[in-house]
Amino acid sequence: MAGPATIEASGSAKGFAFAVVVSRYHEFITSRLEAGALAALGAAGAGDAVTLVRVPGAFEIPQAARAAAETGQFHAVVCLGCLIKGETPHFDFIASAVSHGLMAASGDTGVPMAFGVLTTNSIEEAQARAVDGPSNKGWEAAAAAIEMAAIAAELSRRTSA
Repeated sequence: MAGPATIEASGSAKGFAFAVVVSRYHEFITSRLEAGALAALGAAGAGDAVTLVRVPGAFEIPQAARAAAETGQFHAVVCLGCLIKGETPHFDFIASAVSHGLMAASGDTGVPMAFGVLTTNSIEEAQARAVDGPSNKGWEAAAAAIEMAAIAAELSRRTSA
């Protein structure tokens, strides 16, 4: 008996274009997430097919990600930000709005959007997630975007065949 047809990405970014939307708020963390994402994209062969979009804060990420996707120029969008819980419910509202906004934008546009928005209880937790190397959450989000771009392309190819 034959197994199921399987679609799985190779991890190569060659032939794909990416937008990386980065919040400037908590830049001491988001700049490290950005570096991790760019390192992952570079290691996977994205070359010059990466466009950085810097936004004021996490709340603005979904709007910028949707706008980037709607240009038709990108195969996936990497979304990076940092929310650190404080004493008010603001954190909860923003985290929910960003996650729901990105899911809606991705679903509406058909462009994969990788969630690299940290939601942490402290600065120390955020710093631990923005270290150098593949355990950096920016790197992980970029790796997910690379895979999803390839999977979306393969599914689209099969649909149009």
